Amino acid sequence: MDAATPGRGWLLRLVLTFTFAQAAVSMARPAVSYRALALGADERAVGVITAVYALLPLLVAVPLGRRTDHGRCAPLLVAGVALIAGGCALSGVAGSLPAMAAWSGVMGLGHLCFVIGAQSIVARRSAPDERDRNFGHFTIGASLGQLVGPAAAGLVVSEHDGAMAATSASALLAAGGLAAFSYLSLWRLEDRPATASGATRLARGRMKAAAGTPVRSALRRTTPAAHTPVRSALSARIRTQPTAHTPVRSILATRGVAAGIFMSLAVLSATDILTAYLPVIGEDRGIAPATVGLLLSLRAAATVACRLVMTPMIRLLGRTALMAGSCALAGLLCAGLTLPAPVWVLAVMLGVLGFCLGVGQPLSMTTVVQAAPAAARSTALALRLTGNRLGQVAAPATAGLLAGLAGTAAPFALLGVLLLASAAVAARPARKESGLPRPDHADSPHGPATPAPDDEPRATR
Repeated sequence: MDAATPGRGWLLRLVLTFTFAQAAVSMARPAVSYRALALGADERAVGVITAVYALLPLLVAVPLGRRTDHGRCAPLLVAGVALIAGGCALSGVAGSLPAMAAWSGVMGLGHLCFVIGAQSIVARRSAPDERDRNFGHFTIGASLGQLVGPAAAGLVVSEHDGAMAATSASALLAAGGLAAFSYLSLWRLEDRPATASGATRLARGRMKAAAGTPVRSALRRTTPAAHTPVRSALSARIRTQPTAHTPVRSILATRGVAAGIFMSLAVLSATDILTAYLPVIGEDRGIAPATVGLLLSLRAAATVACRLVMTPMIRLLGRTALMAGSCALAGLLCAGLTLPAPVWVLAVMLGVLGFCLGVGQPLSMTTVVQAAPAAARSTALALRLTGNRLGQVAAPATAGLLAGLAGTAAPFALLGVLLLASAAVAARPARKESGLPRPDHADSPHGPATPAPDDEPRATR
């Protein structure tokens, strides 16, 4: 596949698709917490249900990444949207905590399928010098979804007169319908290059056409220039033979991959626990669900603002300083959420926190893609998502245990420690210049492509 694809209409459609899918998930996550509370769950049960969301993805992320390295990405988006919509709707009709946990896991599996496919499309269709920008714009879809989803959940869910069970169910059903809107922009997202089989069929078709014409015309068709499609087809077939899987241990040992995975884990765990536990802390402090939804949306709006100015910040500060500094400040702010404060102070803290958390996800994607071997980038992205899901399993479960032992503020202290640790890891250079060369133009999952006849770099076309 080409390292870069002319035009960016595909990226806009992908952002729109991601916005709908993420809005559905972001609407469903706090609604699941409220519905679990209405069904009699305590803080520990909320933590377990939140962790189950990431359990199924934890088991299948790497196999899905392996498949995507040597196949198409778009089918994962189609399946992911279907699973998200089904998981949201069925969580709304579930009448027990185990059933809610199970459908929450289905929702998480759908989100994983969607994100692996979408991130792989961005990695394949972006030139090396465009990845920071394109991943930043891609994650704007997630931020917009996180902006709309919690606010919508807060408007639908009501605790007055014992209506929380019914209104939270309505919010989950609405989230399932919202996910279905993703299909409106789910078309032509993946570039369809001239694959080996396609090129071979083209060459064979031309040869058959030549065979059916007069001899003189056929001879004209077999000039040296006419052999170019055949040679291209043969070279494409050679390039696209399945390659041996790069061992997971080798991918993780590549300098920069583990650091990117850990930073992504910390940032996503912070976002996840904020979404799941801000409703709980709001209940303790007497903050209405609608206000909690607005606070979560404010955090998401600040993340959108961060990603819109990502490129200037990278030029000004550098990638390493930006990653380390944003994680350190986010850690201090998460720890500060444990202090009793009025709503307006929480709003300011969450706004700054959202801006800081906006840095980690796109830059960790770029870090992993640039550090990983070219033939295993989807697998590396899947390993990054595995780390995310591991954090989503361990962090909420630990947070639930801490909340049960030390109160609802304890999970935010845990986030502070985790983010400060990720800042220390991110401060190390992601890749040594003296390392083994790994050409960035080898962006195909099957290896480096043959140079264009005019020697023009593909990324500039």
